[in-house]
Amino acid sequence: MAATQVVRSEWTKIRSVASTVWTLGLAAVVTVALGVLISWFSKNEFDKLSDNEKLSFDPTFISFAGMSLGQLALIVFGVLVVSNEYSTGMIRTSLAAVPQRGTFLFSKMAVATCLAFAVGLITSFVAFFLGQSVLGVHKASIGDSGVLRAVIGGGLYMTLIAVFSMGVATMLRSPMLSLGILMPFFFLISAILGNVSATKKFGQFLPDQAGSKIMQVVTPVDDDVPYGPWGGLGIMVLWVLVAVVGGYVLLKRRDA
Repeated sequence: MAATQVVRSEWTKIRSVASTVWTLGLAAVVTVALGVLISWFSKNEFDKLSDNEKLSFDPTFISFAGMSLGQLALIVFGVLVVSNEYSTGMIRTSLAAVPQRGTFLFSKMAVATCLAFAVGLITSFVAFFLGQSVLGVHKASIGDSGVLRAVIGGGLYMTLIAVFSMGVATMLRSPMLSLGILMPFFFLISAILGNVSATKKFGQFLPDQAGSKIMQVVTPVDDDVPYGPWGGLGIMVLWVLVAVVGGYVLLKRRDA
């Protein structure tokens, strides 16, 4: 089967499964709504901040505060895109129709990545503009130095989270196992490792901790991270590549 036919087939599969579509919508709604809420709280609490906290105040990054929760829906999206066929047993039929496993996997990932990027980029811009409208006099402008990079970076970050999840799901095959590892890792373990002094130096190189740096415009006063926004995104890309290559290698080596 030609690659273009495989891509069309994967687009039909993703579009026809309601759960994958809903998870993308949920990621957008949660990210924007929580970002607006936290921006509103931040505006009301600004006068109570210390001098150092005011110097570190990053209105752009605050508008993306909802992404920490919204990314969980993207994890679910990435896992479902890959593992739905394993859980239903359709993977055997799919691989019989497309025996070139690389074509099968990367066509699926290409379609899902484009969807995640489109949703992520729109969500990032909406979260920014709504968040800034709530922040009032403390807001940033899209034309300010580093802001456009941060907003586009928000869309890239959301996309990479989804692709990383697809790679992990391809390796593990089971949706329950994939979600059972990814959810606590991003929602709990990474946050703990990144904030505990004994593990902070390691935690800052985890995919979400490093990748989120692309959305920062103001560097915190006490920041000792040894990389900048693009360096952090580069670290996240490396994690994604490892996950995708690992998934591809295992898919090639084992039975459906």
